[in-house]
Amino acid sequence: MNIPTKKDIIKWIVRSSVEAFAEWFKARHEWEVDNSNGTINMKIHNVFIEKLWPDIQYYSALVRSLDSSLWNMLEKMAINIARHFYNVKNQVEWEIYQEQVRVIADLLESYKDRNNWNKPKIEDYEKIRQAKVWEAHHKIHISDYYLYDEETDIHYLVELKIWWDLDNKKARSEKEAIFEQYAILSNNLWDNAKIECKFATAYNRFWEWNEWKQERVKQFFSNDELLIGSEFWNFICKDENWFNIVIEAYEESAVIIREALESIKQTYLGN
Repeated sequence: MNIPTKKDIIKWIVRSSVEAFAEWFKARHEWEVDNSNGTINMKIHNVFIEKLWPDIQYYSALVRSLDSSLWNMLEKMAINIARHFYNVKNQVEWEIYQEQVRVIADLLESYKDRNNWNKPKIEDYEKIRQAKVWEAHHKIHISDYYLYDEETDIHYLVELKIWWDLDNKKARSEKEAIFEQYAILSNNLWDNAKIECKFATAYNRFWEWNEWKQERVKQFFSNDELLIGSEFWNFICKDENWFNIVIEAYEESAVIIREALESIKQTYLGN
């Protein structure tokens, strides 16, 4: 019996994810075609779009549904890939100290204040780790990804955003979430445990290999914390060049989604 290679595993995960998504997406929308409260039918009630023509009305509703559903599939696909290379959990749980909460708030305010702008640094995490004074309370924090690499003995906390466009308020809340997870995890592990925190996006809105210029995120995250597009997929695959393998596998399977979309179109618009 042939032992599947790493490439085989990743390509199988991508294809199976795409197949399951396409089947579910097609069945869901075709089943709802006569339901006035269906996903697409509920989204076409825009009087300004309605005054154009039916195709535009349909496509605008479908694309909005496709966006959110496709990105959910990508998040699950990334987790399934990560499970083959890391120990994966979806939460951290332990105590967090009141002084750590205060330090986190002070750091976030210092990033926000452009008159006295303290640029985010990796060293800021150590300030939180050392603030184990005053009373503590137990807390569970849901994580996008809590990964443990047995080979390197490194714990990773990753906040993944499929959508790239975050305003300052959302960027701040993402950093607050990662700070709190770090505090909880560091309190639960031994003092010298290696923990790295990352902010990731599934693609680079400025196109892969170009500089990522989302300044509202960079106000709260240092460059060392960022995993943008290809960097995220390479990280999940534990290889510097495996983003291309993921994209290749997705491209090979994309026809399955195109066929599902064509079937949905025929159901709603006919020939």
